[in-house]
Amino acid sequence: MALLSRRREAGPAPLPTSGFGARLGVTDATPSGIDKLRRGLAGRIDRFRDDLETGAFGLRIKESVAKLGLTRAGAAAVASMIIVWIAARVVAGTAMYLFAYGLLLAVIAGVMLARSSRLKLEATREGLFPRTSEGQRLTVVLQLTAKRRASTLVLEERLPQRLGQTVRVPVARIGAGQVVQHEYTLRCQRRGVYKVGPLVAVSSDPLGLATRRTVVAPEFELLVHPDIDNLSDRPLTRQFEEPPVRPPISRPWPSGLEFFGMREYSRGDDLRRIVWRASARTGRLMVREAEQGVTDKVVILLDTDRSGHSRDGEGLSESFEAGVRTAASLATFHLAQGFTIRLEGNDGQLTMPLRGIANQLALMDAYARVDMGRTPLVTTLSRLAANPPRDSHVVVITPRLGPAEAARLRLIVRTGASVLVVALIWDEESVNIPALAAELGCQVSAVRPGTDLAADLAHEVSGVSA
Repeated sequence: MALLSRRREAGPAPLPTSGFGARLGVTDATPSGIDKLRRGLAGRIDRFRDDLETGAFGLRIKESVAKLGLTRAGAAAVASMIIVWIAARVVAGTAMYLFAYGLLLAVIAGVMLARSSRLKLEATREGLFPRTSEGQRLTVVLQLTAKRRASTLVLEERLPQRLGQTVRVPVARIGAGQVVQHEYTLRCQRRGVYKVGPLVAVSSDPLGLATRRTVVAPEFELLVHPDIDNLSDRPLTRQFEEPPVRPPISRPWPSGLEFFGMREYSRGDDLRRIVWRASARTGRLMVREAEQGVTDKVVILLDTDRSGHSRDGEGLSESFEAGVRTAASLATFHLAQGFTIRLEGNDGQLTMPLRGIANQLALMDAYARVDMGRTPLVTTLSRLAANPPRDSHVVVITPRLGPAEAARLRLIVRTGASVLVVALIWDEESVNIPALAAELGCQVSAVRPGTDLAADLAHEVSGVSA
């Protein structure tokens, strides 16, 4: 009974993960309910802050007011009506009551007249494409065609703040069958997913108290791909390159194309690689070894935890954008070389495994949509350590590397996998990443926001065997 009570006080034992992590004692990194609740609340606070910084919160308020169908003059008339009615209630003034009710009737009449004006309009956009690259400018041409005569309206195209200001085109009069054109420019300065539009025609009543908004062109989704550089990377399947030296724990290495030599058979080797003539001559089983086993699989892990990245206002982060640019450039390079690419984030896979240059569009779309969150990097590293990608080249792009993350990286390195750590240097804490990753036996490169990415990745910090 005493033993049972002590077990109850200690609580349930952690569940070991399957595979390699279980043999090395890595416990399950599944977040508890409290952690999920904390991350959910933190995520909502982050989204609210981003909306305030980017002006999206004020835009939502304006849209809510616009749905009521009132102009500024109409809103001022309603506010005046309420104030006058309250004053009449206090002083018991009949004339003030009549004035307040008169204002209310005027607003109601304006709303009814605005809603009764039906616009027969069609509009098209030219020059606006579903996808574009960071830094490009798009010239958009709006064409408005009237099916019947209309007058005194405003053509309005809503744009996100990072693309430009809302476009407003006043149209004094347009006859049936006539076409009105307007041209404006979009500045795609930052990668991301943007909603352009909807394109609406705004008409008002004669008093200017209420409006009617007619959608003449639907909302358009614009994906701005990150800018990429021409890079080079050397994917290996293992840190220990020269046979017959093997890492502490590993499976048979993938075979290269160049013949290196022969060695004695080890448990787990492919039987098809046995050289029977050499085995008969030496009396021992001999297998053929390639000069270098080069993998055809690459795992690119981008740290999306916003707590480690910089915060530069307006919902932007220079360190995160540098990480996205690095990940997209490396993925594009390996994809062009014929490798199978697996894109990972802290919340899981960004896409299905990609192979072939034809899948570059899906790769760039994934990095256009990726955003920061609250899931820590150790979650994904624990999953990789539990089922290590022994036959893959692993690239970890992060601005933070703590003891927990370093322990998981050490487990992955011990499997013999090739690991490249790209340190995003933007503050004093991130300066220590290259030295720590090199001690683990990883290949290390340092990237600083605003610098030449190709030059930063070409300079590699040599690793020390773990």
